[in-house]
Amino acid sequence: MALLKKIKASTLMETLVATVLIVVIFMISSMIMNNLLANNIKQNTELAEERLNALEYQVLNKGIKLPYYEDFESWEISIFEQKQGQYSLVTLEAEHTVTKATVTNYMTSED
Repeated sequence: MALLKKIKASTLMETLVATVLIVVIFMISSMIMNNLLANNIKQNTELAEERLNALEYQVLNKGIKLPYYEDFESWEISIFEQKQGQYSLVTLEAEHTVTKATVTNYMTSED
């Protein structure tokens, strides 16, 4: 029968320290990933931009009357018109109720 080579065993304390290090590294990486995901969700304005584009289409085709206000999901949307000589400037603005992020689109037209 062949003799097995002796392998140096690690102590209980070394094993506990290694386990704690692995858990700490996992916790830190998990918190970083959570923070990145939360910031990405807070700064996402695609939903408001989509809705503003749909409302812009309706304004162009006289589907809604100005001024116009609505609450869409967690966004407050307002559309108003300013006359400047023979031109009119239509402002479409969406503001997030929690993060206060704003998305603004402008349209100009001749009267």
